[in-house]
Amino acid sequence: MLTTSAGPAIAAAFDLGDDAVLTGPVARGEQGQVWRLETGRGVFAVKDPFVEVDAAEAQADAAYQDIVHRAGVPMPAVVRSADGRVLLQVDGAPVRVYEWVDVLPRDRHLDPAAVGRVIARVHRVVAPTNGPMSSWYVDPVGAERWSSMVARLHTAGAPFAGDLAALVPGIIAVEELLEPVDATQWCHLDLWADNVVPTPAGEVVVLDWENAGPGNPSQELACVLFDFGLGDPRRTRDLYAAYVDAGGPGRITRPGDCTVLVAQLGHIAVLGCERWLASTTEDERAHTEAWVREYVDEPVTPAVVDAILDAVSSRRRP
Repeated sequence: MLTTSAGPAIAAAFDLGDDAVLTGPVARGEQGQVWRLETGRGVFAVKDPFVEVDAAEAQADAAYQDIVHRAGVPMPAVVRSADGRVLLQVDGAPVRVYEWVDVLPRDRHLDPAAVGRVIARVHRVVAPTNGPMSSWYVDPVGAERWSSMVARLHTAGAPFAGDLAALVPGIIAVEELLEPVDATQWCHLDLWADNVVPTPAGEVVVLDWENAGPGNPSQELACVLFDFGLGDPRRTRDLYAAYVDAGGPGRITRPGDCTVLVAQLGHIAVLGCERWLASTTEDERAHTEAWVREYVDEPVTPAVVDAILDAVSSRRRP
């Protein structure tokens, strides 16, 4: 983990100039935190991951980010060391650096048309892939694991155990809609409202590309429609229409197009449950309970999938 004293070493490692001052962390996610680095050359965002990062994978996602950035998608630019590396060990901690972008807090109520246009710009950049999608995005959690998880939560006295248990029949039903997904191009793979955020200038910017990999635009679009559509048919339809009109290649035509939406949120919820069970402090338990309750309060059910399909049906194109 970084400390504020690492500023000069980071600036030297990435050749960012003198008079370096590191402050923060200024933002925190589940996989890492962000620090603000100011030097004589400007302001930069420093990523401080909580999990182990593979250097080759970091180089690969950075290469994809470069392609998307050159295409004009609003996003922070990758910063590299003099020898081209994007992941360096600084004071014993793995570090990545990006151009600094001022952003406002996450807002699922952003103008849906603006969101649709930005996602279309992302998906129009085709970086081919011959690799499969990770099981995290396409495999069901499964009835057995859901049942076991609920039992463990009840035994541990989780305050949300009963609410989750009541949802399990619907969760199992929606997992039956999953179908095999072909990875057609590189995708962001984490286009939730945490990472599609407004700026003070009124624009929409896309952050946190480190999970990028083999994906499918239609599947990723379904996640965006769920998160920013807010269950409102008009918002969902407006987002989809703006995406299609802006040349986005994804289309939602059948329940299986929501495979990644169902699978990814299911795995995120189970991970949150596991972390609640492993928590050792009240603060940790409160944090992970809030994580799981996001899923419990707004689950993906067959009715939710049907509502997305109904909302976009008037704008489907071949």
